[in-house]
Amino acid sequence: MPLGLIQGIGRAFRRKRTSSLDILTSKNSPRGFYKGKNCKPTGFHTRKGGYVVVPEKLPNYVVPDLSGFKLKPYVSQCAPQAADSAK
Repeated sequence: MPLGLIQGIGRAFRRKRTSSLDILTSKNSPRGFYKGKNCKPTGFHTRKGGYVVVPEKLPNYVVPDLSGFKLKPYVSQCAPQAADSAK
């Protein structure tokens, strides 16, 4: 076997990847590849091209009752600046 081929195989084995996320991008992948944004699927595709949403996979937000809560959720942009006592 030619020496250049053996050296090329050796270089391929020595190359290390820093992360598994860098393996495929839209630049070095097959045409039409879309990596996505790392979000979880909420259902599955049927054989006829439909999509079935599974309720167990949907996010469930638990919000406490804030009816008697004194503080407001937002701060006014015109609020006076408080003196910082931590300094």
